[in-house]
Amino acid sequence: MNTMLRKSVLGIAGLAFTGGVFAGPIAAHAAEPVHSTKPVAVSVQGAQSKIDLNDEQTANAKAIIAATKKAGLPERAAVISIATSLQESKLENLGHLGDRNDHDSLGLFQQRPSSGWGTPEQITDPEYSTLAFEKGLKQVDGWQDMPLTEAAQTVQVSAYPDAYAQWEQQAADIVAHNWNS
Repeated sequence: MNTMLRKSVLGIAGLAFTGGVFAGPIAAHAAEPVHSTKPVAVSVQGAQSKIDLNDEQTANAKAIIAATKKAGLPERAAVISIATSLQESKLENLGHLGDRNDHDSLGLFQQRPSSGWGTPEQITDPEYSTLAFEKGLKQVDGWQDMPLTEAAQTVQVSAYPDAYAQWEQQAADIVAHNWNS
């Protein structure tokens, strides 16, 4: 995809997301416990990757789960969110990486202030960045039943759309272990 077309697509996606951010509040009943009736993993696609998590990464995974519950979303949303963060940052809350930075991407989800995800301070806040990602996820028709990589890609618009699938099993294991704690 040429640079001009990619920037146009990313700009439109950013505007669409920004419109969604300001369109209304997160669910009114967000503090209520969420009970899932669907299995956490729909179907794991392809070879799976796994990394050992340090204390910071574990805390970030737990923050994603807490934000998912706050949004009133089911475990499947937490699995998609954690798998996305594993791909984008290995569950590390990344600041500006200098020459290694992908444009102005920051935080757990490598969200970009220039694409309307929020300020640098907001998108490096695990709760805010998770709620922003999941607000985009909720706008994807049928996200609950589609392959994880398709749901994540629809929100993230990554140059590597199939990369999210490799983290589904580890994300599902993290959520299963921490959802009720």
